[in-house]
Formats: sequence, C-alpha cells, structure tokens
Amino acid sequence: MSSTVYPTSGAVPAQEQDPSQVIVATQAPRIAIESVTPSLDQGRFAAKAIVNEPVVVKATIFADGHDVLSAAICWQDDQGQQQRVPMRQIEPLGLDIWEGRFTPQRVGDHRFIIEAWWDIYATYHYELSKKHQAGVPVELELEEGRQLIERAADRASENDNGVLNAALGAVHEQFQLAQHDADRVALLLDGDTARLMHEADTRPHLTRSDTHYPLEVERLKARFASWYELFPRSETDDPNRHGTFKDVHRRLPLIRDMGFDVLYFPPIHPVGRAHRKGPNNSLEAGPDDPGSPYAIGSEEGGHEAIHPQLGTRDDFRDLVRVANEHGLEIALDFAIQCSPDHPWLKEHPGWFSWRPDGSIRYAENPPKKYQDIVNVDFYAEDAIPSLWIELRDVVQGWVDEGVKIFRVDNPHTKPLPFWEWLIADIRRRDPDVIFLAEAFTRPAMMLRLGKLGFTQSYTYFTWRHTKAELTEYFTQLNESPLRDGYRPNFFVNTPDINPYFLQSSGRAGFLIRAALATMGSGLWGMYSGFELCEGAPVPGKEEYLDSEKYEIRPRDYSAPGNIVYEIAQLNRIRRENPALHTHLGLSFYPVHNDRLLLFAKGTQTRDNVVLIAVNLDPFEAQEGAFELPLGLFDLPDEAALHVEDLMSGRHWTWYGKWQSMRLDPAALPFAIWRIRPIH
Repeated sequence: MSSTVYPTSGAVPAQEQDPSQVIVATQAPRIAIESVTPSLDQGRFAAKAIVNEPVVVKATIFADGHDVLSAAICWQDDQGQQQRVPMRQIEPLGLDIWEGRFTPQRVGDHRFIIEAWWDIYATYHYELSKKHQAGVPVELELEEGRQLIERAADRASENDNGVLNAALGAVHEQFQLAQHDADRVALLLDGDTARLMHEADTRPHLTRSDTHYPLEVERLKARFASWYELFPRSETDDPNRHGTFKDVHRRLPLIRDMGFDVLYFPPIHPVGRAHRKGPNNSLEAGPDDPGSPYAIGSEEGGHEAIHPQLGTRDDFRDLVRVANEHGLEIALDFAIQCSPDHPWLKEHPGWFSWRPDGSIRYAENPPKKYQDIVNVDFYAEDAIPSLWIELRDVVQGWVDEGVKIFRVDNPHTKPLPFWEWLIADIRRRDPDVIFLAEAFTRPAMMLRLGKLGFTQSYTYFTWRHTKAELTEYFTQLNESPLRDGYRPNFFVNTPDINPYFLQSSGRAGFLIRAALATMGSGLWGMYSGFELCEGAPVPGKEEYLDSEKYEIRPRDYSAPGNIVYEIAQLNRIRRENPALHTHLGLSFYPVHNDRLLLFAKGTQTRDNVVLIAVNLDPFEAQEGAFELPLGLFDLPDEAALHVEDLMSGRHWTWYGKWQSMRLDPAALPFAIWRIRPIH
C-alpha cells in the first residue's frame, strides 16, 4: 500500500525566524477600535452633520485583559482647529460600546479620529476601591499609589507643566502627612486626585482609529426646510400673458404665510424652438405655446441666461432680495440638458453625441423620446475638461447672484465623479450651498449621491401609502447607513408626478399626505396646486392633465376647498417643535387598526416630544385603541401625560398606557399632540 507524500508548508524553523518580526508584533495595537459611527464606507465619504448641533460618536472599544481603558474623540474643523473630548462607556457595559459628542460651530468640512489607551491610574483606582471595600490589607497598594503620584509629578516637571506638578506635589505631601491608612485611601480615591492623574497619564498602548472620519457640517436648512415650487411664467391672470419675476412678488407674502422658507423655480432659462412641445406633451406646438422649460437654450442664451419674458437680470436680483426680506430663499433648477437650439451646439459641437447620419442624438428613455432635448456627452474627447468646467461655472454664476440652493434634475443619469468634483468645488468656496437630488431611482444609487455630497434627496415617500409601507420606509431612513448619508425631502407632488393616491382621494387625501410629509421629515415640499387639491390626471398615468410643464396655468389660490390654512398650521407646528426638525428620532407605537398610523418624534433630551396619528383612509372614519409612548419618559404603565392638541390648542390629561382615538377624514384625518409627563 503506497503512501501519499504532501509538500511541506514552507514554515521556517523557530530557531531560524527573524527576531525583528517579534518586535513588530509587540508594537501592534492591543486595543481594538471598531464599528465607528457616524461613518460611511469606513470613512471614504463624509457623514452629514448640522452646525451648532452635537455630533454623537460611538465605537466598540476593547482590549485583552482587565485593565481599565480611556478613550477620546480628537476632532478638527475646516480651519484646522483641533479639540479633544472624552468618551465614556455606556450601558450595557459588557458590549464595550463607547460614546462621546462634540458640537461643530462652523459650516464646512470637519474630521475626527478616536484614541484609546490603558488608563493606569483608573485601573489602580478600581482595584484599590474593591480591595478596600472587601477589607483586604492594602499596605502594598498604598505604596504603589504613592509611587504613581510621585512619578506623575516628575513627568509634569519634565514637561514644564508647573501647575500640574504643584498640584500633584501637594497630593503627595498630603499622602505623606496622613496619620491613618483610611485617610490615604480616601486621598487616592478622591475625584480630584483621579482628575490630576488622568491629566498626567502617559497613555500606554495608545491606539488611534485607522481612519480620519470626515464630516460634512452644513447649515440648518440642509435638514429642516419647507419647499414651495412654482412656475414664474404662470404667475399671471391671463393664460395668454407670460408671467414675470415682478408678478411673483405679489405671491411672496402668501407663500411666507403658509410657512414656507424655500421658493423653488423650475428652469428660468430661454426655451428652445426646435421640436418644442405643445399642450399635454403633444409633438406639435402652436406659435404662442411656451414649451417645456426643461428644453433649455435658444438664441437668447443657455444655462447662464434668463428667459427674456420673465424679466431682466436686475429683475431677478430684485426678486432674490425681496424674497429674502420675506424669509424665503430662492432655489433654482440645475438641469444638464439642452434644446437643439442651445448655443453650445454651435460653439461646442464636440460636447454632444452625433449619429452616423450626422444628426444629433436626442434624449431617450425607451419607448419615450424627448425630441426637444439633447444631452451632453461628459466623456467626449472635446468635453474634458472644458464641459465640466463650463457646467461648474454655470452653478458658480448663479451662486454669485445670491442663489445658494439648487434642485438637480436627474443626477443619477450623469457621471458620479462629476458630481463629487463639482459639489466639492462649489462648497469649497461657499459651504452654505445646498444641492437637492431629484433622483427617483435604485436605493443604492440614491444613497451614493448623498455620499458624493448631495445635501438632500427626493424619496420613495411619494409611493408609500399603507401602514406597513410607511412604517418600513420611515424605519429604514432612521437606520444606518441612510441616517448618516441621506437626508430625505418628502415632496408630496411634483410637476412630473401626480400620485395615484391624490387623483381620487379628494381633499382628505391631500391632508393625509401633507401631515405625513410635514411630520415625517424635517424636509418637505409641494408643487403649487397641491393647496388647491389639484389631481386631474392623464387617464391611467401619474401625470397631470393640462400639465403646467407645457402651458401657462393661472390659478385662483383662494378657491373653495383649498387647504391653505391647514398647511400653514402644519408648518407652524414644525417650526415650534424641535423634534420635527429632522426625520430622525422617530418611533412607531401600536394602534389596533391597520388604517391608523401612530408615531412619536422626540428630542434627545425628551424636552420636546410630539405624537402623530394619521388616518390613512381618506373616505371613512377610523378608530382604535393605541399605546402611549410612556417608555420615552421612563414612566410606568399607570402614569399620566399632559396633552396639547397642536391643531386646536386644547389641553387634557391621559391616564394609563392605553387610550383610544377616532379620526374622521370629513373633519381632519390626523391629530398632532405634544405630550409631557405630569410632575
């Protein structure tokens, strides 16, 4: 019977191994720093934060043995100013989770690392305390403590830290003069002694996280804002007269009084004539049809120009100024597409794709064709780098005009490296600039755009209607990685999307969606006409009949059945309650009816907690028993809560864990209660 001979592993005999490898091993970290948050892709991308609000940093930190560890966050702002704040182990202690927080006070790029080390005196402090409490003799431990203090004082002297040296010297002298061991123990366990020793610590086995974790710190409007979208050309009382920037002025007080703080315009540039679309997206336009504002560019100019019928550049500047006086910030659309009449086609034909017959390749989304639009080719030979720089200059030009917010059309169809470069380039000069991604696409792509620098994004909220769908989606937005890199803007409708739910649900349906959007996220938006409950569709499609994208559409904003008052109330409630300034901090609670949704949002300190109930049925009253969030306040099941109805102003008290509700869509399909414990 033959035997098989296997090759050796190539292992080096112990006596022949290089001792330097052992030295390298002894210098490897003994402390593990893992699962750091907030972070995106191990620090490849910046997590999002808001200026003047705490950034809570967590990590799993542990080491071999039983020595006590210490940890700190070392962070720096965009100016390179560095600070260090301590971390602490949080309950339950056995999970080795540490937490610390710091508050950025500047808008701009920040970063942080985590440091951890063996805390010699904290370990000694713990062991001395345990032995003393158990009545174990501690003579040797007292001598060990004296030596620790003496050596710490010497180190302070060597480091020219006279104040620390003097303080530790005083402790050492007290120790020497103490008459009894109990006095020495008390001195060694004293909090001031521990603080001084921590300051003098040599931080043995110091370990730093492998990554400098970046943070993108932005202004509050990046996370909390109410958007109102309108077509300036429709601000007219005659569908045959093109509205102007000056016409928009009369709407500013009304939009402000509804509680909005961002006024967003679709493209305001010249509209092309070639293949101009007519009413309802027809292929033939009449001589007076305005065309789609997304067919950008004509002989009057391109992306840098203003449609001449809207007004002059001075008119635009005046509108920006007056809107600001009303507390409204103007947002513009950045749509990287051109009409066949755009000046770039003549000036830079190499920026576009051409077919074999010499014709331009227009935009397609089979089976749809957009003959009035052609797209640039970002990687055409003639386009690098000139096209990229030109597009950057377009954005910068509007920033120079005072525009700090841009809604970007279909960014997921443009190169990802382009966005990472452009956004960083713009924000390097002005970190207050905000970019909203209009990206209704795959989840991974939507998150990636947030990672690349987009401040906020459109969402799937538009198509989430049932209790299960809303619960699942809101929960996902509150979890990593979305919570760190993706800010949802809950637009209830857009010129492109007339949701099926709104087409048939009547006034109650619009109130339901408004309540879910305003309470569910710190960011929400609506396209004009929503307050009038407009929902007439192209049959079988999520599109508006007589769409404003293709025609001028005057409106009577005081028409009967409008929900202007309710929208103003919802925006007022948002402003007055910090818990509603974000989509985070949300939790769902049981209610015994699948057509009733109940969730709470609270600040970290629980000084502001809001409970929201919504009847998802726009046609029938719904009722059910529901559970109060007593756990948010660490209250027992029989506790009482003070309640304020934020829509009506009524006050009362709830007693006990379970209550009941009834919401009638004929009256109001939602309820918003501010709750607090009764002390």
